[in-house]
Amino acid sequence: MATTAAAMAATSVVVLDRGNNTTCTINLHGATVVSWRVNNQEQLFVSKLASFDGKKAIRGGIPFVFPQFGAWSFGPQHGFARITRWHLERPPERLHNGDVEAIFSLMDNDFTRSIWNYQFRISYRLILREKELHFHIGVYNPSKELSFTFNMLLHTYLKVPDVRRCQITGLQGCHFIDKTRENSLYQEGREVVTVNEWTDRIYQHTPQEHVITNVVSGRKMRLHKYNFPDTVIWNPWIDRSREMSDFGDDEFPNMLCVEAGNVTSPVILLPGTAFEASQILQQFKCPYTINSKNWRGKLTAFPLYD
Repeated sequence: MATTAAAMAATSVVVLDRGNNTTCTINLHGATVVSWRVNNQEQLFVSKLASFDGKKAIRGGIPFVFPQFGAWSFGPQHGFARITRWHLERPPERLHNGDVEAIFSLMDNDFTRSIWNYQFRISYRLILREKELHFHIGVYNPSKELSFTFNMLLHTYLKVPDVRRCQITGLQGCHFIDKTRENSLYQEGREVVTVNEWTDRIYQHTPQEHVITNVVSGRKMRLHKYNFPDTVIWNPWIDRSREMSDFGDDEFPNMLCVEAGNVTSPVILLPGTAFEASQILQQFKCPYTINSKNWRGKLTAFPLYD
């Protein structure tokens, strides 16, 4: 029995290895990125109490939220994508420039249709670069008759030495829904946003780029996004941490969620059409700009449907 369990666990994980101790590990349960190491330094937070039973969502890393954000009258919170086993469409492959990519996919099945009775296909392409992790997503509606609407979000848990020292750029002037204050709407006046208490905010119509300071080893993390108009900032702080069985009471200072998504205005996908979105996470120390001239075009370089 133990051998079978070990074999199942081994086949549930996919590793992208670029060399120089730079790796990315994806658990097929939810296609959840559970580790991203740059020069052997972990960039993502995963709770020491996270469940890997193949049933519950993994607490940490980068869970894939679809087709619902938040509570859902039809099914589980944040939808079913993060608690469903995905298919490895294309195993890790080294590209000509040394980068490593893999493609994952999720289609409607008996379980998803029992909750949400629509046909769909998602392709999820990950590319591991030297100091960057790229995410390219395509959602396709194969139906000839039915449209559907959905939320989608990459629930990124960043690992940080002390969340109180982090600063987040790119939010000044944006309106946000504050879920800690009965979903009241406010406008952000700060040039940089800091987190010093329970924080759960949905920032709307945010720019394509955020920089988060004082992440691992005092470095910065750049989040560059395309077709994700919202940015969620979340930290449960002490009281909410105690309410979660899969999150340690003392772990909140060492994580910060900065999440790119489509939350406030669901995407409407007509029959036979596709939606594409993308994100780049880049760790850096000194001023550096992503060469994003061609990265959007790469979205169509992977199969939305076969």
